[in-house]
Amino acid sequence: MFKMKLDVQNGAPVLMRLPEIDLIDDGPGKPVGISKFISRKPTVAFGNSDGDQQMLEWTAAAPGPHLMLLVHHTDAAREAAYDRNSSVGRLDKALDEAIEKHWLVVDMKNDWKVVFPPQ
Repeated sequence: MFKMKLDVQNGAPVLMRLPEIDLIDDGPGKPVGISKFISRKPTVAFGNSDGDQQMLEWTAAAPGPHLMLLVHHTDAAREAAYDRNSSVGRLDKALDEAIEKHWLVVDMKNDWKVVFPPQ
């Protein structure tokens, strides 16, 4: 995500994208972005890769009731499958932590009757 600034061009306000990174919305940057934009710790977080692990951990540390859910993409026939050894969308460490800490893990192949409804 790039930094932005408000500018006035031809008498009209416009948002200008600056050539600077504001935050990386992956891994440890996810909780930073959530805090920046909603200013509170979430009570519910959904993820599907190791890039969501810190967001799920941060949500788990919230006081009171909270829900952490991982969607495990196991259905290559209906959508896409990626797991521990995938080159993209890797789900390895977050899956281990989800199992260890009893977060909800939804298995796309076994838990979803329909992935994409018929057109």
